[in-house]
This record gives sequence, C-alpha cells and structure tokens, in this order.
Amino acid sequence: MPAPRRTSEPVRNDDVDWDRWPVEDYLAENYRTLHPSDAAVIAHHAAFYRTLPPGSVARAVEFGAGPNLYPLMLAAAVSRRVDAVEAGAANVAYLRRQLHRGPDAEWRPFHALCRRLLPALPATPARTLAPVRVVHGDVRAVPPGTYGLASMHFVAESVTEDRAEFEALCRTFAASVVPGGHLVAAFMENMPTYRIGRASRWPGCPVDADTVRSVFAPLTEEPAVTRIDADPTLPDYGDSGMVLMTARTAGTPSRPARCG
Repeated sequence: MPAPRRTSEPVRNDDVDWDRWPVEDYLAENYRTLHPSDAAVIAHHAAFYRTLPPGSVARAVEFGAGPNLYPLMLAAAVSRRVDAVEAGAANVAYLRRQLHRGPDAEWRPFHALCRRLLPALPATPARTLAPVRVVHGDVRAVPPGTYGLASMHFVAESVTEDRAEFEALCRTFAASVVPGGHLVAAFMENMPTYRIGRASRWPGCPVDADTVRSVFAPLTEEPAVTRIDADPTLPDYGDSGMVLMTARTAGTPSRPARCG
C-alpha cells in the first residue's frame, strides 16, 4: 500500500487501510521458518500456559490475530474456544483458509515446539487449531469482561504512531477479560514506523519494558515483564528486540477453575 500520509500529526490506526496488509510479504519475512526470537516467545508463553490446566479457560481471544498461527496454538493448550479477532480482510481470508484446509507446512515446526513444551496439545496443527474461530472485527469493539484469557502479539505498538492510542489499545486489551483473567502479550521493542516488502509502510510506536510495565501496572496485579534481544535472522525493522508480558487483571474470577 502507499505510505500513510505524513503530517505533523502521528499516523493513527484509523488512518491506515488494514484490508491491504501484505500477508504474503509479512509471512515470507517472518514466519516461513521458525526464528530464534519466536522460539523464545513460545518458550516464555508455554511456561505460563503450563500453570493453567488444559481446558480451564472457556473462551480466549487473540487480540488482533493477523496471520500468525502460533499464538493460537499456545492459547488452545488451555482454552476450549479461541476467538481470533482481526480487522484486516486479507488476514481474515488467510486465517480462514488455514483453518479450513489445514495449516501450511511452514507452521509444523512451530506446532512441534509448542507441543514439545505443552504435551497436552493434539498431535497435528489442524487438530490443535480446532477450537479457533475467526472473528472479522475491530478489537476496539470487543466487549469488556468477555474472556477468561486474552493474548496479543505485536499489535498495539504496530498499528499507530500515537502513544495515547497505544495505551488506549492496551487498556481495551486488559478490559476484555473477566476480573482475575489472564493476559499474555508480546511487543516489538522500540519499533519505529516500518516497512513490509518493498513498498508498504506501516505505523509504529516505540515502547520498551518500562513502558509496558507503566501501562499495565494500574490494570493488573504485578505484571511479569521481560525482554529478548533483537533477532539477527529477521529483517531489520528498526526495533531493538521484544518485550514479553504475562499478567492477571485485578479481582476474583467468578469461576476460578473454569474462567471465561
């Protein structure tokens, strides 16, 4: 897509045509092989998911799913249903094809690592993703208190240049779960406005671990935040690594054993 119009004002989420997200370029640059950074994200998240019984979450949400399947696999380890909420038409079409036909072969190493760390997962990617339902919609419209678990990967900091909008998206993400609900997230660290493929340009909001802590501290009980260094096997988008977070929102879930 053409570069967003540059003005003195930051580019915001609604300024961008997300239906034209370059799915194939994005997959080719990031997910045709299992990169060390994604293996580290999977290992980090799997350690958290191992603290929850399989099937203990009635409904989970992937907040701005994009075409990335491994967060859906991880959430499926503990969830009876996973809603992949995504606004972009191209991403929605890709997700629906993957679920209807079965995931492409490049997702097998991701599934193998997820299953090695979470042995309760089914033996095939297709069976693992069976609980997933694609929801074509804006994550900002997700009703508060809907889910037992919410997961978000490289979204809030990668859809706007406006720090206030980044923080508002994080608050909406946290509000999507019931009191005492679980949050799992990954952010690109210090991500500027970035390119996918040769021509497309997309907004970025640089954040770091301190930013994530400050945003989520009022919304959660002691968020656990860590980071990993930039991955030299990935394209240089200008970021300095990834920030990873797990947290639980304040309050007591109404059904602790079967939240959501």
